[in-house]
Amino acid sequence: MSNSTVNFYALARSFSSPDIVVIVTYFLLNIAVGIWSSCRVSRNTLSGYFLAGRDMAWWPIGASLFASSEGSGLFIGLAGTGAAGGIAVTGFEWNATYVLLALAWVFVPVYISSGIVTMPEYLGRRFGGERIRTYLAVLSLLLSVFTKISTDLYSGALFVQVCLGWNLYLSTVLMLVVTALYTIAGGLAAVIYTDTLQTFIMIIGAIILTITAFNEIGGYGNLEHVYSMAIPSKIIPNSTCHLPREDAMHLFRDAVTGDLPWPGMTLGLTILATWYWCTDQVIVQRSLSAKNISHVKGASILAAYLKLLPFIFIILPGMISRALYPDTVGCVDPEECVRVCGAEVGCSNIAFPKLVIELMPSGLRGLMIAVMMAALMSSLTSIFNSSSTLFTMDIWKKHRQRASEKELLLVGRIVTVILVVVSVVWIPILQSANSGQLYVYIQSVTSYLAPPVTAVFTLAIFWTRTNEQGAFWGLMVGLVVGVCRMVLEFAFPPPRCGIVDSAPAVLRSVHYLHFAILLCGLTAIIVTIVSLLTPPPSHEQLCNLTWWTLTEEPPREIPLQKVSSVSHRSSQGSETTRRGTCGQGTCGRGTGLCISAARRSEETPTPRVQNIKESVFWSRFCCVNAIMVVSINIFLYAYFA
Repeated sequence: MSNSTVNFYALARSFSSPDIVVIVTYFLLNIAVGIWSSCRVSRNTLSGYFLAGRDMAWWPIGASLFASSEGSGLFIGLAGTGAAGGIAVTGFEWNATYVLLALAWVFVPVYISSGIVTMPEYLGRRFGGERIRTYLAVLSLLLSVFTKISTDLYSGALFVQVCLGWNLYLSTVLMLVVTALYTIAGGLAAVIYTDTLQTFIMIIGAIILTITAFNEIGGYGNLEHVYSMAIPSKIIPNSTCHLPREDAMHLFRDAVTGDLPWPGMTLGLTILATWYWCTDQVIVQRSLSAKNISHVKGASILAAYLKLLPFIFIILPGMISRALYPDTVGCVDPEECVRVCGAEVGCSNIAFPKLVIELMPSGLRGLMIAVMMAALMSSLTSIFNSSSTLFTMDIWKKHRQRASEKELLLVGRIVTVILVVVSVVWIPILQSANSGQLYVYIQSVTSYLAPPVTAVFTLAIFWTRTNEQGAFWGLMVGLVVGVCRMVLEFAFPPPRCGIVDSAPAVLRSVHYLHFAILLCGLTAIIVTIVSLLTPPPSHEQLCNLTWWTLTEEPPREIPLQKVSSVSHRSSQGSETTRRGTCGQGTCGRGTGLCISAARRSEETPTPRVQNIKESVFWSRFCCVNAIMVVSINIFLYAYFA
């Protein structure tokens, strides 16, 4: 950011000693939890480092699912988009409820029965061949760097810069060092337990801030009125972009003219959410670390309840921030915006940090900075751990089939360091491309690259006729179309206020969420046509790998294969084993979901198995809770629509 922003940061009230005490205590607590959890699980085995020994309970996993998705990018992004356009962005959070339940009830049973560790590995087993597996591993790593790590870093550093007046890069490097340290040392167990601590701190801090903000405007009843009056003093003549939206308090917006049109927010969003919650390594890896399927369901239900909260704790405070500080948060004049936050296109991203500086008393301000650090670090640790798992298991292991466990763990840790460096380099590019709304950047990039993956995973699980050629060409066509749209988007960024839009009509008339629907549909059609024109998949590529072919077997404890022996299993040996397994049980959809007999590893003692069978009581208990959370969700949608 330019030096002209100094006058804004000069406003950052000087930090008092209580603030510093709170922040230091928080960091020490974090490191203590990281060390404690690392000691509980063996980190020297792949299963221990990458899957936390498959022995996690539902509550830390649920908290970790929530914390991983609520990075600082979401704190800054949701509050900023709330400030710019009202409550419609809540749909991104509430939509997760349905997909989280699909993850636990549909996707995870298939993943567990197939005995996989990474998502590309699942497609490798389901379709055979290596090209899809490699492509998905590379795509996931790229998406991690461009949409997750860099946006989280940028927003976390922006927050620290606004609050402390430090240099953007100094703040970034400091947070990265602490985060990378315990990820590299502790593996997934450290990540999940520190996430649980951070969820707790995030919610407490956000509750205090929300109550303070509502007191400032005189309660929820006044919100709509004060928000509609939030007009900056410097405006651009003959334009309307300084006016708050008239539909700010509506969740569903016009299908054609809305900034977040309702067909895109229902169908298009579900496609992106399915990619994120059901097929993305960061999330699924947490669910796979659970003790059993009841814990997976409990974790998803807890995360679904927690996802109802950001509307109250992040989005509404973002709107209040604009109402209280229209000249800074709601600025439209490019010169004024550069002076305020260093970006010509607008300053809605500073909505949340601005509120913290202005409203929080000393000590609590330190707590809120700790909250933002918590959000940043929890999402970063998640991504670092998952990305190193992907690289190690799907790329490195393929080229070095005889690699020892020590070597694989070392590679995983080195990859974490490389990811950190690449992300820091990407930040300046993100700053200039940023359309003033960080959240929109994250979602639009995702909607150009993720829909083909959603289509392929859904067809792989639900349609047994899907084969390797169909999936591969579907992904390739989807990639080409998506990248073309993304290049156009970066070539013609949304114009600032009062400037004529020179973008081609196709870019502005097809909203990015509508584009996601079209792209997913196109991929599905290509997968279907190519699959029908080529030979069907073999029996081995279906058994225990689709929803309809989970084997019915007597519920006995079966040792899960050692993680490290996954990819270099001899194809012949495994095929006979698998044929044997699937021949004995009828390979069909039964009443209970039972796990396949996984192959034993001779070299090492086997880790705990995850069992797909669950007790009737817990099964019913989870179902009742799932129905409750869906009912609450539908009521909220109906009330705010």
